[in-house]
Amino acid sequence: MLEQLFGSRTRVKILRLFYANPDQDYFVREITRRIGEQINSVRRELNNLSKIGILTFEDKNRKKYYTVDQSFILYSELRGLFLKSRMTLEKRMINKIKETGSIFYLALCGYFIDDQNAPVDLFIVGRINKKKFNNLLEQFNADFGQELRYTAITVDEYNYRKDITDKFLYDIINREKVVVIDKLTNKK
Repeated sequence: MLEQLFGSRTRVKILRLFYANPDQDYFVREITRRIGEQINSVRRELNNLSKIGILTFEDKNRKKYYTVDQSFILYSELRGLFLKSRMTLEKRMINKIKETGSIFYLALCGYFIDDQNAPVDLFIVGRINKKKFNNLLEQFNADFGQELRYTAITVDEYNYRKDITDKFLYDIINREKVVVIDKLTNKK
């Protein structure tokens, strides 16, 4: 949707990256890696966005570091637009994850709720087709402009970890998160 509105997939990915991380600065090759686009198109769009005033840049150690200009007159409106777009992406991602297997529990943590200290961004309990899931995750990493971290465990492993009071599991259980699927609460 935003690609059609803005006319460039690369521009949308760059804006999504910067509006999701407004206090972060990035250099060109880092942006290229994060969004999975060609360096020439990234350079062209960075130049366009800088001319408009959406992005600013600073030379450090012979590299240009770009950041979003939070004083840009349309900053709030654009950030709101990209956050709403992110919600649409998240819904699509959740539906695609459901198709990868038999999922009893799915929680969005970390990146999805702006918790940088969370150990994972996605926590899944159930059986998933790992190849299908990893392909899907690669696609969403590019869409979100973020390397999503996940843990997928079986129901038996979940129960075992819960019984032994596994520190990692209880960190996730006790941490703020958005629970999308929960078929475990009715189980022993």
